Amino acid sequence: MKKLILLLSIMISLVAQAQIDSKKTALLIIDIQNFYFAGGVLELTDPIPASLNAQKLLFSFRQSEQLIVHIKHGSGARSEIHENVVPLAAEKIIVKNEVNSFLKTDLLDYLNKNEITNLIICGMQTHMCVEAATRAAADYGFECTVIHDACATRSLSFNRKTVKAKDVHTSTLATLKSYSKIMSTNEFLNKKDKNSK
Repeated sequence: MKKLILLLSIMISLVAQAQIDSKKTALLIIDIQNFYFAGGVLELTDPIPASLNAQKLLFSFRQSEQLIVHIKHGSGARSEIHENVVPLAAEKIIVKNEVNSFLKTDLLDYLNKNEITNLIICGMQTHMCVEAATRAAADYGFECTVIHDACATRSLSFNRKTVKAKDVHTSTLATLKSYSKIMSTNEFLNKKDKNSK
């Protein structure tokens, strides 16, 4: 009987801890804006599939009533957040003018105020604003997870050589694995579902 009571106590404790941890986790959606899509001034490679995976994350966080933060870079032509991840009225939107989402914004204060310790990060571009936010977040002590297939980037050129978008994406993630966990959308959502049961 004592063993049964002990086992039940442990199970209740684990469930309670999972609920506490879920409240400490926020979704950070970075710069999924119209100028990165077809017809935009800086079209990325495969932004639609990335945005649809970000949409899955967004819907999951809404369903579990966890904190969501939308990051939007600047203003002007086609700078609106893409229709696949349009914020709800109650969701936080932070407008930035730097690569790093924390720089000259209230992002850090907002996360601390909400007692967030874990960040799930996705968005555009992988090698710029996603990378900068992840590195900064890790430096501030957040546990970070980058959802690799909910990010997109573009081909880059240096010294008369072109690096294809998929290689830019992969090399950035290879670096970021030192700062964060790297997961696919399905891997993360499956783990999230298991932890909520």
